[in-house]
Amino acid sequence: MSTQTPTSVSERALLLLETIAKAEEPPTLNELMAAIGLPKATTHRFVALLERLGFVQRAADGRRYEVGHRLLALSLEGMRRSFDLAPRRVILSALVREIGETCNITMLDGERLIYLDRVESDWPLQFRLTVGSRVPLHCTASGKLFLSLAPIPLRRALFRTQPFQRYTARTLTNTEQLEAELTRIRQTGVGTDNEEFMEGMAATAVPIRDSRGRICATVAVHGPITRLPLTRALALVPALKKAAKALEQTLLFDTPPPAPALSGGGAVEDSPSVAHNPIRPAE
Repeated sequence: MSTQTPTSVSERALLLLETIAKAEEPPTLNELMAAIGLPKATTHRFVALLERLGFVQRAADGRRYEVGHRLLALSLEGMRRSFDLAPRRVILSALVREIGETCNITMLDGERLIYLDRVESDWPLQFRLTVGSRVPLHCTASGKLFLSLAPIPLRRALFRTQPFQRYTARTLTNTEQLEAELTRIRQTGVGTDNEEFMEGMAATAVPIRDSRGRICATVAVHGPITRLPLTRALALVPALKKAAKALEQTLLFDTPPPAPALSGGGAVEDSPSVAHNPIRPAE
C-alpha cells in the first residue's frame, strides 16, 4: 500500500475500484477503509457513489462489495480488444494448424463464459459457437476449469444462485458430483467436457495466467467425438499448454506492486486462483 494518501476525488475512486477488483474475495467497507487509509465516512461516500454509477455492487451477503456491471462491461471490452491484436490470432491459428481442430480463447463474463476469439479447423463437421457466445460454467471444459480454481466462497455462492441446468444426459447437476469433478480438474490443471454441454462434443481446456499467476482466460479445443473423443482431446493438452504460454506473453498486463492485503475475509483455497480482473472470471 502506498504511504501517500490519495488526495483527488478521481484518485480515491480509482484506488477503491482497484482494491475491490484485486481482492481475492469481495471486501467489506471496514476492509476497504483499512486498505486505502481513508476515514469510514469518506470510504462509504465513495463506495456509494461508485455503486450508484454501476461500477461497484453489493455481493450476495449484502455486506461486501464487488465490481459492478459497468466496470465488467468496460473491462471485457478492453480484454476483447487486447485479444483482437494480431499476435493472439497468429498463435491460435498456428495451434489449429498443428492439431487440426477448432480452438478458442475464453474468459468469464459475470456468471457465464464468453468466447473472445476462435479459429476453426478445415473439417466440414463443426460445432459452431461464434465469438461473443456466452455459455454455462458447470458443463463446459473452460467453465469447470475456472470453477475449480475459484475461491471456495465464490464457488459456493455460484452454486447457490445458479441452477445446474441439464443440457445432455451427461451434464452434472448434483453439487457433490460437480465438486468431485472440480477437485480432479484442480489437481490436473485441465478442464474437460465429455458430451456434458452438447451431445457428441468433447473438449479440453488449459489456463492462460496473468502476471500474478492467476487464471484470467483459457485456451481450449473441441470437436465431434467421432473425430475427437476425449482421449484424443487429452492427448492434445501439451499443444494447448504451449499455446497458452505463448498467449501469456502477449497479454497487456502490467505488473504493479501487490495490492494491500485485506483484513478478515472467509477461507480461500490456496493458489492458483481466479484473477479478479474486473471480469469474473468457454471452451
